[in-house]
Amino acid sequence: MELRIAILLGAPLLPIVIGLALRQPRASEYLNLLASLMVLAVGLPLPFTIEAPQELLHGYLLLDPLGAWVVMCVAIVYALSSIYAIGYMRHDEAGERRLPAFYALQAGFALSMLFAPLVNSIGVYWIAIELTTLVSTFLVGFEQTPESMEAAWKYIIVVSAGISLALLGTALLYWGGSFVLGETYSLTWQSLTQVAPKMPPVLLKLGFLLTLIGYGTKVGLAPMHTWLPDAHSEGPAPVSAMLSGALLNTAMLGIVRFLAATDAAGQSLLPRTALVALGVLSLLVGAFFIVRQHQIKRLMAYSSIEHMGVLALGFGFGGPLGIAGALYHMLNHSLCKPLLFFGAGNAMHRYHSKRIEDLRDILKIFPISGWLWLCGAIAITGAPPFGLFLSEITILRAGWASPNLWAAIAMLVLLIIIFIAFLNHFRTMYLGAPLDKPVAAEPSGTAWRVWPIALALAPLLILGVWWPAAWMALFQRIAATLGASP
Repeated sequence: MELRIAILLGAPLLPIVIGLALRQPRASEYLNLLASLMVLAVGLPLPFTIEAPQELLHGYLLLDPLGAWVVMCVAIVYALSSIYAIGYMRHDEAGERRLPAFYALQAGFALSMLFAPLVNSIGVYWIAIELTTLVSTFLVGFEQTPESMEAAWKYIIVVSAGISLALLGTALLYWGGSFVLGETYSLTWQSLTQVAPKMPPVLLKLGFLLTLIGYGTKVGLAPMHTWLPDAHSEGPAPVSAMLSGALLNTAMLGIVRFLAATDAAGQSLLPRTALVALGVLSLLVGAFFIVRQHQIKRLMAYSSIEHMGVLALGFGFGGPLGIAGALYHMLNHSLCKPLLFFGAGNAMHRYHSKRIEDLRDILKIFPISGWLWLCGAIAITGAPPFGLFLSEITILRAGWASPNLWAAIAMLVLLIIIFIAFLNHFRTMYLGAPLDKPVAAEPSGTAWRVWPIALALAPLLILGVWWPAAWMALFQRIAATLGASP
């Protein structure tokens, strides 16, 4: 297991160290691709090889099924984005010399997201999440346009402000533990859960609410979501895919672990109500802006806010069913959102516009990726027969049996609104009146930008019609580690 973790965390160093040393664009992109495939080979089976939580490196790392599940999602998105980036980033001849820096940053971003779910210390987890912010800020502003630079500044200011509240919440929880364990101790995830029942309830609740707001800012939960539409829409498409499909899950992990501590203390009513309320609000904000959206990548960004709201509801409803639905949704979202951003990147390159009104005759211009992109749009709305339908139905079932029935009803209504509005935008692009100016059809040699879309869509379809029995056993183990009774 130590060797696997060494490969997982060591592989991204290839494009960082060797790529920057060589300063060769082609060498850097292939080193990054090799690193992502190595990470995928280790990360993909990881959740299914762990029966119980285990500590590594003298307790500095924690390898448990929940963290391994998030690592698996990150590995999938990193691999898909690395393949797509080769075709996407080559379009700018003037930027060839900057490609080694891009791939080093992409690998560094992946490394920080792989590291965060594995750390055992709550304080080090905060550092890892802040590190993801610092690295990804340079990726958001990589194109160096006025819009991307503004988005990068907004991203680092808003998220850092939110993360500061998470640090304050962590300090309060440490202070609460000091009443039991003494002034100096190691605050690991396990020790937090063990000491939470003996903490002063006020400190426990206040600490959780601060960490919820802090890490909720990073997740993009409304009303702390204001950075997300700009950052996701202005960064290069491979970066947008990693921000949406991987980073948000990494930050959600912290909220889930802190929630488990409040459950262990028997103080779950306020924390779960707050998480459910933020989930419904995120769905509401996502629905409102999806209905009135005119920019294609911002449409995908507000969809991410919506789906983080769905995740918050799944974990907020709790129980084995809610946790299983949320974990399944996490994976499906990690597959579908890169697909959508890749399709948007292809369209923006061909039409030289981000406006939905300027994108027409998609199937004529993109005979292959156009169909794949449309299937991804159907999948992201939670329509059958794709995996997100199954995960959302599971979360709704959990909500129906929970004390927060009102939230399940609100979720159902808002999902219907989003389904209609999202697909209406795609109806405009696919069936709207053609533009006056001609647009060249998709050229040959674009396999780097088509295959990742197909590779993401295939498992989405499989997961929509087949829920492996072994996965339910895994979800039950994760629910048990989070304190959910069967």
